Amino acid sequence: MDKLKAIQPIKKGLSGEILIPGDKSVSHRSVMFSGLCDREVKITNFLHAADCMSTVNCMRALGVSVKELDENTLIVKGNGLDGLKEPAGIIDAGNSGTTLRLMMGILSGQKFLTTFTGDASLSRRPMGRVINPLSQMGANIVGRQNNKYLPITVIPTKENLHGISYKMPMASAQVKSAILLAGMNADDETTVTEPYTSRDHTERMLTGFGVKLKKSGTSITISRVNKMTPPAEIHVPGDISSAAFWLVAASIIEGSDVILKDVGINETRTGIIDVLKDMGADIQLLNVRDEVEPLADIRVRYAKLHGTTFGADIMPRLIDEIPIIAVAAMFAEGTTKITGAGELRVKETDRLQVITDEFNKVCPCIEGLEDGMVITGGQKDNLKFARCNSHDDHRIAMALAILGAAGVGVEIENSECVNISYPTFYEILTHFE
Repeated sequence: MDKLKAIQPIKKGLSGEILIPGDKSVSHRSVMFSGLCDREVKITNFLHAADCMSTVNCMRALGVSVKELDENTLIVKGNGLDGLKEPAGIIDAGNSGTTLRLMMGILSGQKFLTTFTGDASLSRRPMGRVINPLSQMGANIVGRQNNKYLPITVIPTKENLHGISYKMPMASAQVKSAILLAGMNADDETTVTEPYTSRDHTERMLTGFGVKLKKSGTSITISRVNKMTPPAEIHVPGDISSAAFWLVAASIIEGSDVILKDVGINETRTGIIDVLKDMGADIQLLNVRDEVEPLADIRVRYAKLHGTTFGADIMPRLIDEIPIIAVAAMFAEGTTKITGAGELRVKETDRLQVITDEFNKVCPCIEGLEDGMVITGGQKDNLKFARCNSHDDHRIAMALAILGAAGVGVEIENSECVNISYPTFYEILTHFE
């Protein structure tokens, strides 16, 4: 069993400043896209966590030079769009769905064979939703159980990929990105249409690399790309998905007044702020500016929260934040109802089931729905100490830690999975105990 982590209650609230680690989504893309260029790109505030290092190792295996100046600064240099090389062996994507899904898009137009594997969790996550549209473009991708699961092999095709117009059954930044990246190698325009707009880091960064995109409503169109022109430097903003744990902690722990530094506030990611404000949270955006992505310092103070209801329309903007929103809802007065979150059943775990099973050990107040949950709030005085299991899901582990810190403590089994996205999380949390 992984190391057991004991979390103590925070008595005096959170105060001071917290520097938020680099955005995971932007870190992945900065290395991938820089590796498709023929000149050096410096990447600062890169998230040096397990998932992002899976992307670094993948690009290295494909012949891209990635030098680490320090833990959070990289120098990346590739050999152009056609400069990737056949890997010497199987590439291990670890736990990173972003690495695997986006690389399938990039490699679909290459003239060599690549095989991917991953850890037990990634091997259970469905890849058909990416493979199906890429196959419609002419890609040849094979995987286990009718091309749904790892290991997956991208086989070179005799003909060029062709453009398609693809209407996605659900909003997904990873699926959208894979199709657009494959579209850079297609012989005609490729259009992706989503039911709702998902996070747009790929579109923003491609534009920053000189790639022309056309946007109409929830549709994005890309044409064949012959060359990418990178910026000399990319500064990765702080990850709002990591900031979310402190947004909730400061909102529900009395006496809190904290500033979260340099957080990305891309509007396709700020659903967590909208929902918390709707619940009555005291959140202010300070020092707002625009670099590769918009970012700001965020001040959050303790406030009495109340329940809310939200569903599918906002879900693409906060899908990763549902576990910590569930914690906020347990402390809010009244009932919170979450629907349209069926995607969580195929994340690192079945997050909907795990939230219900594990959070209810601390206080039985969550009723599971097929695509969400109903949470009866006002539970601060009803919380009990419990031993819970993260099920190797980093966001579940951190949400449980905040639940324990705001309550009467908790023990977390399989706690070290936070290294996937936030290696310093427990160190910062302990500072406030």
